[in-house]
Amino acid sequence: MSDQPSLRQAALDYHAYPKPGKLEIRATKPMANGRDLARAYSPGVAEACLEIKADASTAETYTARGNLVAVVSNGTAVLGLGNIGALASKPVMEGKAVLFKKFAGIDCFDIEVNESDPEKLADIVCALEPTFGAINLEDIKAPDCFIVEKLCRERMNIPVFHDDQHGTAIVVGAAARNALHVAGKSFADIKIVSTGGGAAGIACLNMLLKLGVKRENIWLCDIHGLVYEGRVEDMNPQKAAFAQATDLRTLDDVVEGADLFLGLSGPNVLTPEMVARMAKRPIIFALANPTPEILPDAARAVAPDAIIATGRSDFPNQVNNVLCFPFIFRGALDVGATEINDAMQIACVEGIAELARITTSAEAAAAYQGEQLTFGADYLIPKPFDPRLVGVVSSAVARAAMESGVARRPIADLEAYRQKLNQSVFKSALLMRPVFEAASKAARRLVFAEGEDERVLRAAQAILEETTETPILIGRPEVIEARCEKMGLSVRPGQDFQIVNPENDPRYYDYWTSYHRLMERRGVTPDIAKAIMRTNTTAIGAIMVHRGEADSLICGTFGEYRWHLNYVEQVLGGKDLRPHGALSLMILEDGPLFIADTHVRSRPSPEELAEITLGAARHVRRFGIEPQIAFCSQSQFGNQAEGSGLRLRQAIEILDSRPRNFTYEGEMNLDSALDPELRQRIFPNSRLTGAANVLIFAHADAASGVRNVLKMKAGGIEVGPILMGMGNRAHIVTPSITARGLLNMAAIAGTPVAHYG
Repeated sequence: MSDQPSLRQAALDYHAYPKPGKLEIRATKPMANGRDLARAYSPGVAEACLEIKADASTAETYTARGNLVAVVSNGTAVLGLGNIGALASKPVMEGKAVLFKKFAGIDCFDIEVNESDPEKLADIVCALEPTFGAINLEDIKAPDCFIVEKLCRERMNIPVFHDDQHGTAIVVGAAARNALHVAGKSFADIKIVSTGGGAAGIACLNMLLKLGVKRENIWLCDIHGLVYEGRVEDMNPQKAAFAQATDLRTLDDVVEGADLFLGLSGPNVLTPEMVARMAKRPIIFALANPTPEILPDAARAVAPDAIIATGRSDFPNQVNNVLCFPFIFRGALDVGATEINDAMQIACVEGIAELARITTSAEAAAAYQGEQLTFGADYLIPKPFDPRLVGVVSSAVARAAMESGVARRPIADLEAYRQKLNQSVFKSALLMRPVFEAASKAARRLVFAEGEDERVLRAAQAILEETTETPILIGRPEVIEARCEKMGLSVRPGQDFQIVNPENDPRYYDYWTSYHRLMERRGVTPDIAKAIMRTNTTAIGAIMVHRGEADSLICGTFGEYRWHLNYVEQVLGGKDLRPHGALSLMILEDGPLFIADTHVRSRPSPEELAEITLGAARHVRRFGIEPQIAFCSQSQFGNQAEGSGLRLRQAIEILDSRPRNFTYEGEMNLDSALDPELRQRIFPNSRLTGAANVLIFAHADAASGVRNVLKMKAGGIEVGPILMGMGNRAHIVTPSITARGLLNMAAIAGTPVAHYG
């Protein structure tokens, strides 16, 4: 229980409001009328039942079973709370179910069982097999958990996984692999001293054996001291497997020269004096919660070079099972595995460890602002909110399941499967695929005005890794160098990408004179031109595009949109290039929705609205989507003679003046645009079919407002805004953009618009 009343109340309120608990069930099929009911239940449901009776494997096709996991507990060993009983464990099990859904998209029922007899509990779990695709056993005391898992694995033909044992072991294995890498040691040579003979501790030691540790080099202690041959007090077969033939009896006796301390016991078990007697560069995994076996500061006071992990989130290297269980189940379910075997567990270890050794993701960095996420002693394992985990770990698990022969539904193309997993996390990935494919055929140079911004730096690395484009960054080299180093990025200025230093660039004379020639008849003196080319990175980037030193400019990560637009239009605008409007793609749960004009024209004229529409249709096709355009207004198909409806009707008349190769309709209310049945009742002869996927507004206020509501309240993910009318020579983003958003914009800027006709 927390010592902080405010934290305790906040936690209780979190569980109680706005509705009790952390889970609810939602239907995945419509239930709006009698026809839906007849298909979902009687008589239509009988068809699915008969198919499954004839072929049991079709249950994964016609039911949710293939993506459904049971979290089962009797509440006898709840982390940090002990034997609190099945009912009191329910908040923990609900939380586990939420993590399955959040991190791997797996549906989950929590099942709390009032049964302390391990054999009877196993009987209950086994009887659930028709309902679930896999079983996650949770918080069952040792040694009962060993019995329950063994019986269930023997009798069930679906994966059974005791996360307290194997989840902990997998994350410890990954952390140990990378800690040894940092320390320059190997599994085969290290001495391990462990405290805690429970389920997690035993599983961790067994995992370390699989990774190459020698059994004779493992010294296991529990509350009664060392586990040695001949000991009878509080012993079981799992502990006995690690018994040592020795006269030593205590932790203090055996800690001498230990390379790795593995603690899964209780607070303050390891003393600073003991740490001082460990080997050089000791590895200390003090995983007891909430108080570890030794606090990191106390360990480093006697061993400054110690590599330390805990079970707490307020210290580096939190050993957290959430790095494992969602992703190992994801891979197992997707290949229809009959079990989670050693090969799959080791694949999970390797995937987690590998991910920590490569550059951290922008999304993880955003979730953990202020933390150093560079591989090393303080960053041995990824953070739970690293979105790459599902792609890397689940695909590795799926491969291992197939190679070890336990996959009933092998995946033919693992790389495509990995991409699909990434798309489930990076929701823009699927829609952006046509754009990235087109961009890969055109190597373009992209200049980023705000080159010192962390998001830009992460995007630059991603551009170099994922595209054929060349990033150019405007900024001070020493600042960019330091920030790349701090963020653990492998790219370096001057080696991997070009830098334009506004404070000292050899092209400064060329830039200010070019800008002056463009602007000298608009009141810009040489001194003003010089000052702008020293301080205004958007203007510098635009001049580079104007001079042919870059193909496209991306700016706007800070500052006001139209401030940037002013310099873009000054330098790059002309007879054939003029900003028509800004188009935002909003990625929603039920599909994409494009909105224009969100930024450029406050109150566009009919001619400008027609231009915006033509540009939107052209850009929407870049995403492989056929535009269905609705002109949105307070007016509904001519029922108001004035206002925005009039301008929209005039724009439609302009578009109607010649044949168009896309569908458009209006003016109409927003609900009519998105609800085909409503539109059919109001205006049966509409040219639109289905819901509109492009919304054109007569006021930027309306377009921008809808965009922001969808982003902030509906969970929409924005791609854009795309600046139309500038021939892809410049795009102005907004300060809320992420590094992933900048990568998407780079792909859009990386393809000539002419490619789409």
